[in-house]
Amino acid sequence: MTPLPGRGATGGTLLDRWEALGRPLARLPRWAAALVLALLAAAMAWSAFATAPIDRAERARSDQAEAAPERSDGKGKGDLALYNRIADRVAAGEAYHAAAMDEHRASNYPTRPFITVRQPTLAWLQALIGVGGVRYLEMGLVLACLVALNARLAGLVSLPERAAALLLMTLGGAAVSVPLAGLIHELWAGLWLTLALLIYRPERWWPALIAAAAAIAVRELAVHFVLLWLAFAIVGRRWREAAAVAGLLAVFAIGMGLHASAVESLRLPGDPASQGWDALSGYRMPLLALARLTGLLLLPLHIAAPIAVLPLIGWLGLGGRFGLFAALWFAGLATMIALFARPENFYWAQLGLPAYGIGLAFVPRALADLTGRLARQT
Repeated sequence: MTPLPGRGATGGTLLDRWEALGRPLARLPRWAAALVLALLAAAMAWSAFATAPIDRAERARSDQAEAAPERSDGKGKGDLALYNRIADRVAAGEAYHAAAMDEHRASNYPTRPFITVRQPTLAWLQALIGVGGVRYLEMGLVLACLVALNARLAGLVSLPERAAALLLMTLGGAAVSVPLAGLIHELWAGLWLTLALLIYRPERWWPALIAAAAAIAVRELAVHFVLLWLAFAIVGRRWREAAAVAGLLAVFAIGMGLHASAVESLRLPGDPASQGWDALSGYRMPLLALARLTGLLLLPLHIAAPIAVLPLIGWLGLGGRFGLFAALWFAGLATMIALFARPENFYWAQLGLPAYGIGLAFVPRALADLTGRLARQT
């Protein structure tokens, strides 16, 4: 990969120098390649047994819930049923926050802190076009991501890698086939973040900014993607881009402030509070989430969890800003889940889907680069 115009491989910004490396794993010294391979093998081995305690607990909880399963029309118990009832009331003309607070109380859901009540954006959209309409929009997003991925990888990877990536994207987007997909905030946000990752271009970044805005307008946890983008823009000395991203964050902060004010104004003294997000479940939590939210669900957990580790090394091995940004995004999301998510918050992992799974297509190149460096005598 050649340096950016006007900047040498040893000059310019840190991102310029990273871009100039091309395939970074192929540039490692022999000892570093051996270390990366050893760490990867250790992580995969650890993941095979580290997820077992959570898996057993979740299966036991699932067995208990089978006595009263959630109804397919979304009118029963559970998060999706709650969101569906709120959407119905908003569609009937009620104000979102009044309907949401009432439904939270009726279902003994917390309203404190304010982020336990979802942002109103998706409910407003559901009121306009229905839950089914939102699902069709998500299907359109999957198609847009496929087109963007095909264009992004053209000339960047080999044809087999490109075909594998498109297949993985298709499989990862299959979540929109769930009848109540239009109620899942994280699914919506994850699709928009995937699109933002794929359509970003240094010379034309504003479409990606719109996609990222659509994600954080529905799920505030998606803001970690935008914060990482801001860091990349600053490190790359792309000041106009950094100003635009900072502007989006400012608008987001104002919106969250208005949302918080609306929730606080309707809260009653006896409203329940959240138990908090300090579970410290560790990295087995995001691995288990990936094993349950993707096609890996079809595999035994001791096989699925190690496979869930691999896309990260694939994205890192891809190189360039594209691969580095993706790898840091997913590592940050996994860390957030490991530190803060309770077992029932496993669905946070959808914020990185379906983009994360695409990294499996680049695993062969990453392993080839590492073993190639290891085989060299000098």
